[in-house]
Amino acid sequence: MTEQPQHPLAAALKPLLDAVGATPVPLDEAKPEDIVLDWEGERALAVRLPHLSNALDRLLAEMTRQFDGRPLAELDRSEKQRVVALLEGRGAFTVRHGVETVATALGVSRFTVYNYLNRQDGSKSK
Repeated sequence: MTEQPQHPLAAALKPLLDAVGATPVPLDEAKPEDIVLDWEGERALAVRLPHLSNALDRLLAEMTRQFDGRPLAELDRSEKQRVVALLEGRGAFTVRHGVETVATALGVSRFTVYNYLNRQDGSKSK
């Protein structure tokens, strides 16, 4: 069985799709909720977006990658504060149980995460 060559659009979008947790889907398997992309006037690629329920897990995995693959619980305090700031900027705390999930990943209490968020808000208003 010969593998079909990858469409140039799929190759170009791969880093973006990986970052957001989306997956390319063959055009003949596309569902109505998938996004079909055109290339030079022709259907080229279907993209299936991830479920929102996985969003926070993807964000935490991205934070682990950004901090050299170290477990988030092993970061020092300033690094954990930076993680919280980055996650807030990406909307992680709008997800239900976001604070609790992040606190568990960082190995701190919910109270600590709220303190990091409050500290950040205080520094923004200065």
